[in-house]
Amino acid sequence: MRLSYVRNALIIARRFVALLVLLVYPSTTVAGNVFADFPSHVDADASYVVYSHGLIVEGENPTPVHPRWGTYDFPAIKAALAEKGDFHLVAHHRSKGTDVSLYVERLSNWVRTLVEAGVAPERITLIGFSRGGEITARASNQLRPLPINTILLATCWERGVQDEPAITLTGRLLSIYETTDVALSCEKLAERSGKLIDFEEVVISTGKEHGAFFRPDPSWVDPLLSWLRTLPL
Repeated sequence: MRLSYVRNALIIARRFVALLVLLVYPSTTVAGNVFADFPSHVDADASYVVYSHGLIVEGENPTPVHPRWGTYDFPAIKAALAEKGDFHLVAHHRSKGTDVSLYVERLSNWVRTLVEAGVAPERITLIGFSRGGEITARASNQLRPLPINTILLATCWERGVQDEPAITLTGRLLSIYETTDVALSCEKLAERSGKLIDFEEVVISTGKEHGAFFRPDPSWVDPLLSWLRTLPL
């Protein structure tokens, strides 16, 4: 009788502790893993986000310094994206002088591998900034008609991917640009893609020009993560 009483008391105590944890940490979620290269194992039930950095980071230094815009903090950006995201983040550090065409093929093959492994295209998101955005747009173009998600950060400058008639996207597209930057709206790309794309755009005004995306500034990180939460992740 006494053993039963003790056992019941322990069960009640455990349930109380579990409830207390939920009350103290109501928004706690388990974030996915961060990969420096394409993962060796694919979880078909998970969501995957691939981030492609800007040109300045190509090489061995993950925190290079631009004379005008300061430090590009690649590690901090990865951490900010992964911290609140319930997805696996792939953020590869490209080598210096990377061939864009070859890397586009590499990125496209990663997505095809995920789909072949059972990951739904709607649960795959490609993110790119500047040169990484150009690579991302070209890869997304090659992946048509897969309805993947594409996020372009400061990517649509004149005579760039948005002005190339052969490039159109499918799925969902989010563009974020800074008003003081040379890379502005992706409306031309979205209009050319027509009904194939679900387009949204966020405009920020930090006064930091292209450097607004060099660090995980809430002005672009917050809307990006909010948009990702509307996807079937």
